[in-house]
Amino acid sequence: MTTAAPPTIPPLRPFGLILHHDGRWTHEGQPIRNRKLREAFDRGVRYLPDEDVFVVTLGRFRGQIEVEEAAFFVRSIDLATGRLMLSDGSEETLDPSTLVVSSRDGALLCRIPRAESATNVLARFDPGPHAELLLTAEADDSGISVACGGLRYSLPDAVVGELSD
Repeated sequence: MTTAAPPTIPPLRPFGLILHHDGRWTHEGQPIRNRKLREAFDRGVRYLPDEDVFVVTLGRFRGQIEVEEAAFFVRSIDLATGRLMLSDGSEETLDPSTLVVSSRDGALLCRIPRAESATNVLARFDPGPHAELLLTAEADDSGISVACGGLRYSLPDAVVGELSD
């Protein structure tokens, strides 16, 4: 008696769900208007490093998504601790050395760790936390720095160059 091989899981493929650079979700070109569904998508974003893809999970459903720029968004920042509250409901500590400016529209981006990956992934600052962080900016002889977690951090030259344009 031979035993059948276990069924193989088909590779993930995009199914028309796009997470746009500004946090909007669309499916096959149509905007996702339901706020609760958008929030569920935000909470369900995961990175699969072995496949180098992002997916969204809802219950037992999992589907590959197209990400225009960043798969995670900084919804708020606690400047006293440097903690970022992210769109998936998680929190991370800001590493100011990872700050970059979006080539699309000048929004701040940073890299955040994900437990499932040795590679940090991009998170985009929403306008509120973006402004809040930049309100702490000060210029001195060594450049421009921001205050976060009780310390001052020099902004990378690329960020300073973009912000002064």
